[in-house]
Amino acid sequence: MSKSAIVIGSGVGGLAAAIRLAKKGYVVSVFEANDYPGGKLTEVRLGKYRFDAGPSLLTLPEHITDLFDLHQIEVADYFQYNKLETTCEYFYPDGTRFTAWSDRAKIIKEFEEKLGEPKANVEASLEQSALLYNKLAPVFMEKSLHKSSTWLGGKAFQAFGKLSKFNFNKSMNQANEGLFKNEKTVQLFNRYATYNGSDPYQTPATFNIIPHLEFGLGAYFPEKGMHNITESLYQLAKKVGVQFHFNRPVKNIVVFEGQAKGVNTEMGFHKSDVVVSNMDMVATYKKLLKDQFQPKKLLSQPKSSSALIFYWGIKKDFKQLDLHNIFFSGNYKKEFEHIFKLGDIYDDPTVYINISSTQNPSDAPEGCQNWFTMINVPNNQGQNWDELIAKARKNIIKKLSEMLHEDIEALIEVEDILDPRTIESRTSSVGGALYGNSSNNKYAAFLRHPNFSKKIKHLYFCGGSVHPGGGIPLSILSAKIAIDNLK
Repeated sequence: MSKSAIVIGSGVGGLAAAIRLAKKGYVVSVFEANDYPGGKLTEVRLGKYRFDAGPSLLTLPEHITDLFDLHQIEVADYFQYNKLETTCEYFYPDGTRFTAWSDRAKIIKEFEEKLGEPKANVEASLEQSALLYNKLAPVFMEKSLHKSSTWLGGKAFQAFGKLSKFNFNKSMNQANEGLFKNEKTVQLFNRYATYNGSDPYQTPATFNIIPHLEFGLGAYFPEKGMHNITESLYQLAKKVGVQFHFNRPVKNIVVFEGQAKGVNTEMGFHKSDVVVSNMDMVATYKKLLKDQFQPKKLLSQPKSSSALIFYWGIKKDFKQLDLHNIFFSGNYKKEFEHIFKLGDIYDDPTVYINISSTQNPSDAPEGCQNWFTMINVPNNQGQNWDELIAKARKNIIKKLSEMLHEDIEALIEVEDILDPRTIESRTSSVGGALYGNSSNNKYAAFLRHPNFSKKIKHLYFCGGSVHPGGGIPLSILSAKIAIDNLK
């Protein structure tokens, strides 16, 4: 008789876990509180405009295609993507514009010509980032840090041999300031701390591993948009027999004699041999495991930043803008102090604009653009968000109008807003924190919850709030680590 498995939540981590469980022969049921799959990786439609609602950057697409290869199903029938020639357009307050080319020689030349950054400095940074990735990824991204076998393997010993080069005791900003000549270059490389919701002035320099994902391995865009990642994995899961139950929130995980036995929903008890939670780790314990042991130290860790997003239909085609665009703050340190120390939004925030219609013209009417306009903000701690949002909107429009020499307010045709409160209510991310616990200390990798329960047998965890971290590739890898550890 086949074993059964229940997955709680259908974010990309949950979808990947379900697909891997099916390969192992489990009868898999996914329970999702919303009426759609994908968690944060969904879409918004406003009139004739379509927006990818959440994650907007694709790196390491092979982790998606691996799931199709696992079942020997042709990925091209579901999911296709292209490498970007330029990964981002950067705009500085003084009018400097920088293009991040995917070609190594071109981007080094761009640093030299636009920012006056010596070639040797850029090459040293890119080589350091590649070293971090090649030595740390096999251990910290692809294996459980909570299994002794990980630390006894050859890859772990190779990493230990390079410990002095990993800058554990420096912050990202300290390492970048020590390497680069131009403060604009420092700011550009400091930005990568936001990829896991952290502060470059606190997060360890080991997170300089992140630039390698773009500059070394490449940034990509799915031909049908980021939401196609969710759609393709959802279709794959259904094809391999996974059953989905939408609008079906789980009330609690049933534990008997130290083992997960299934879940309760409004429809009653659902028995299973394995339970995998793709729900935020803190929410899992506080809502679904209220009567079980609570890992208080993990649950009380500071949370990552959140986001404030304006989905704007813009009645103009800005030719100088690309798929990814950054409009930097004039005082980056103050911006992060507001986010992580004051729980507030700085008056001059760095603004990120994602415009998928530059790749898929059908996402906006002709001559128009769909702006996913985002700033990093603190997680929800009970602030007056209505007041903060109104003020931030005004500041963002003022900033963009000045830097683009255009009245942006007059061009907004349609609008929707996503803030930490709605992120929390729609995705169960505690406080609307996008990446679970923050990575603002050198022990961050070890302070993430493992992909299995140490107290409850047959209970596993995946998604951005547990090891190895947030973002699409890591969430998918979390599912692999969890399912590889099934007993």
